[in-house]
Amino acid sequence: GGAYEAAQRAALFAPFTEATGIAIRTVAYDGGPDILGAEKPDLVDMAMSEAIAQCEAGRLRPLPHGDLPDGADGTPARSDFLKDTMQRCALTHTIYATVLAYDSRAFPGRPPTRIGDLFDTEHFPGPRALRRAPAAKLEWALMASGVPRREIYNLLSTDRGLDLAFERLERLRDDLVWWQDGAEPVALLESGRAVMASGYNGRFFSARLSGDSPIEIIWDGQIQEHQTWVIPRGAEHPEAAWAFVRFATGTPALTAFAERIAYGPARASAARLVRRHPEAGIDMRPHIPTHPYNSRNAIAMDEAWYARTLDRIRHRFEAWVGE
Repeated sequence: GGAYEAAQRAALFAPFTEATGIAIRTVAYDGGPDILGAEKPDLVDMAMSEAIAQCEAGRLRPLPHGDLPDGADGTPARSDFLKDTMQRCALTHTIYATVLAYDSRAFPGRPPTRIGDLFDTEHFPGPRALRRAPAAKLEWALMASGVPRREIYNLLSTDRGLDLAFERLERLRDDLVWWQDGAEPVALLESGRAVMASGYNGRFFSARLSGDSPIEIIWDGQIQEHQTWVIPRGAEHPEAAWAFVRFATGTPALTAFAERIAYGPARASAARLVRRHPEAGIDMRPHIPTHPYNSRNAIAMDEAWYARTLDRIRHRFEAWVGE
């Protein structure tokens, strides 16, 4: 939904239908395995960690990565796609980021600039809106505690690390507002109901693009994640689904998509071609999470770690929320 789907329709869906005559019908999806139930779609836009777990469970079709087209500059696909973008049953198309943003009206003097400021309620008072899920919060809690980025997931694999993360989060309990839909953080910040919020960088960018929004992004500690295409086992039209994946992950399509919403394309050849938003005329490169300036202190989500531990971590997180 929202700006993300609008960008897909303009850059991917409409051009694919025009080129092939194959119509595309979308259904809402907010993550999780339920989409793979009895009335499964032909194609799912799924987070990499979820895709790895569902592939291991035998619910997704292996993908023929060797059939992907070369980059526009002639680079073979396997060399053109970025590291870890090709998994047995999934192909990354976009790299997005969960970031911390703030309402600039709430901090007219000294604004927050680093992830540790999320936990500093003395200097930056006010409600914090966070997604009701463990991802990002655990990493940020350890980062704010001084844990080096490269050690975060190793430490989170231990009870000591989880205890440390939840102890840090506990300090925010009285200031927390939970959100679940991706549009909520923007609304919470713009309405003044939260002074800081986690959210997807593309949503925050689109809010700034559409008007005089007070939202500012903090790139420190951004959590970079892979969004993938997967084809469920038992899909009714797997050939058409794969035809779309080949089209939508080609250099031209990935470039067009990244020029409409501030997410990083999975191909190096596409990243080199990204320039300006087709309507607003804004140079998109400084707004993409994979831009070197923005990614200096980024955390690359360990998708395999989440695939192995998500159920256990989710249970502990929900138990903490409910306390």
